[in-house]
Amino acid sequence: MTISVWRYSHLVLAVSSFLLLTLASITGIILTFEPVTQKLQPYRVDNFHQLTLAQTLPGLKKSYSEISELSVDANQFVQIKGSDADGKNLTVYVDPQTGKSLGVPTKQNEFFEWVTALHRSLFLHEAGRFFIGLTAFLLLLITVSGTMLVVQRQRGLKRFFTRIVRDNFAQYYHVVLGRLSLIPIFVIALSGTYLSLARFDLIGTKKVSSTIDFDAIRSKPERKLADFDVFKNTRLADVQSIEFPFSEDPEEFYTLKLNDRELTVNQITGDILNETKYPTAVLLTNLSLDLHTGRGSVIWAIILAIASGNILFFIYSGFVITWKRLANRVKNKYTANESRFIILVGSENGSTYRFAQIIHQQLLKQGEKSFLTELNNYALSPNAEYLIVLTATYGLGDAPTNAQKLAALVEKYPQKQPVRYSVLGFGSHAYPDFCKFAFEVNQLLSRQAWAVPFVDIHTVNDKALDEFGLWAEAWSQQANIPITISSDLLKSPTRRLDTLTVVNNTRTSEPDGTFLLQLQPKSRQSVTSGDLLAIYPGNDHRERLYSIGIVDQAIQLSVRLHPGGLGSSFLHALTPGETTQARLVKNEHFHFPAKAPVVVMIANGTGIAPFLGMISQNKQQTPCHLYCGFRQSASFGLYQAFLTESQSAQKLTNLHVAYSREGEKQYVSDLLAKDADFIANTLLMKGVLMICGSLAMQKDVLELLESICQTKLGQSVSVYQSHSLVLMDCY
Repeated sequence: MTISVWRYSHLVLAVSSFLLLTLASITGIILTFEPVTQKLQPYRVDNFHQLTLAQTLPGLKKSYSEISELSVDANQFVQIKGSDADGKNLTVYVDPQTGKSLGVPTKQNEFFEWVTALHRSLFLHEAGRFFIGLTAFLLLLITVSGTMLVVQRQRGLKRFFTRIVRDNFAQYYHVVLGRLSLIPIFVIALSGTYLSLARFDLIGTKKVSSTIDFDAIRSKPERKLADFDVFKNTRLADVQSIEFPFSEDPEEFYTLKLNDRELTVNQITGDILNETKYPTAVLLTNLSLDLHTGRGSVIWAIILAIASGNILFFIYSGFVITWKRLANRVKNKYTANESRFIILVGSENGSTYRFAQIIHQQLLKQGEKSFLTELNNYALSPNAEYLIVLTATYGLGDAPTNAQKLAALVEKYPQKQPVRYSVLGFGSHAYPDFCKFAFEVNQLLSRQAWAVPFVDIHTVNDKALDEFGLWAEAWSQQANIPITISSDLLKSPTRRLDTLTVVNNTRTSEPDGTFLLQLQPKSRQSVTSGDLLAIYPGNDHRERLYSIGIVDQAIQLSVRLHPGGLGSSFLHALTPGETTQARLVKNEHFHFPAKAPVVVMIANGTGIAPFLGMISQNKQQTPCHLYCGFRQSASFGLYQAFLTESQSAQKLTNLHVAYSREGEKQYVSDLLAKDADFIANTLLMKGVLMICGSLAMQKDVLELLESICQTKLGQSVSVYQSHSLVLMDCY
């Protein structure tokens, strides 16, 4: 299966580093507890950040007879080295305000010491440090590639934190937790890489030595420590360490190592003898150490622990995702050259293959020769009769990686024989470009001379299994090939049939005439115009679907009687008062839009049925324009009175009718072509176009709409389809 450069890089980096990354993450989680336990020690004093050296050093000098060094660690514990009144050496934590001893520093816990050595060098000294540094760098690259994959998945950087479509547990939380822990993991990786570079002297971190002009040292005027300006202006919180003078000789001085510089101070006058700023590399090294270890901040240490735990989850979920993708690899029983059915799949993460496999396996079980592959493998198929395309959309309405070559291949390899095609799009309404690429594929195929539309394009929102089942039923019905999608596959309950009573049946005396059928459900149903009625005229698996309209609170069908037609003959024979069993099917993608500024309805023949119901239910009087085509005026007569009455009630704004076999002999597409500017303006103002009728009419209308959109709006019609501004339900 074709995969993107970012996904391939992400996978290769993860596979090449997962062992060391797992070890580093586990030890990293353990080590984050060390700064937490240290922070809990009772050696820190209140108001620490407000204390200056002028406030603290004089008191410490009085409390201890000799101090050689004072240091402040990352936990802001103040430690002094020196001797007591008895001349004994001591190293203690002290209260910098009172000089009181708070405790004696202890050696690092042996367990933490062991884990630290493992985390830093794998007990392999410099070689181990190199491998750990390399692992940190690989984690940095993994973070970057993962971020790019999320940006692609979310259709841009601005949508980075918008809703994630839930594919499965591993896929969903791999992305969700990845976004939440992106910054701390990036910090871990970057700081770890920087510390390794500094360790191997690849970054200059040496501090510049201080140079003192001893001839310029003064011994007057003599000042007290509390009066030293430098001590007044230096906070204890900014100090790393202070080296005290060994004697009272003027050439002995204080050496202050601060967070960003080093100062030497005359012990008598308080003059600054020398000031040396640390190189930027030194400051970055100290910052990296703070960020990487969490020392000095309990909250950041906990965040690092959670981020390290997430890394372990990413390793697990990443391999689960990869395993599922590998499981989607297809082993075809037949070649493309000998197969009657060609199934092409477009998928970025492999989830669409599950649905393609269901259809593929069903065909094989019935003895059919079926070939399943990705869209990038499209080629000449001399024995193909049916082409089924199942595709997702990726990025900003783009093709998945394994489908990007399709357009060029279709142009290069036109099939030599007519092939019936059907397109099924997978996407989520959470994204603005819902199934955009599927609509583009449908448009691409509709322009090919060899391609014959077979089933209207369907879409599946958030991998809804019932919507997939609806497409499978429609395709099976048209192909007259029973494709049974079991309840185990679809995880849907057993179908429940409703009892409907025949209210009226206009019947027809013509062998291929049209009749209206009104049905009333036995119980109140949540159904609306545009939904579907599924009947089982043979009382077996064979299902027939009809678009319905709700007129006078009854379900109305417009049906053409086909000689020998299983469904139409069954319905034509129904008489008022008779009951029948059927299933009402939600068809939410073809409901009358609630907030559209204008709605244009396009139909031919019995495709007018749902529009009659929508017009009847248009109580809010949304501007509504109907373009419909019939063979003769007699065919239109069945609906004329109702539509005229609807115009008077302002439920229908304009009516345009074309007759293909009398008068000017026009088709509905000819009416639309005359009103091209109006159609373009409707889409521009986010009005909605609805198409219902035959696939042949749909093909003509879509070709016209494509021309209108390209010339007047500078966009493909697929853009408007993906934004639900062009809705279709054709057969």
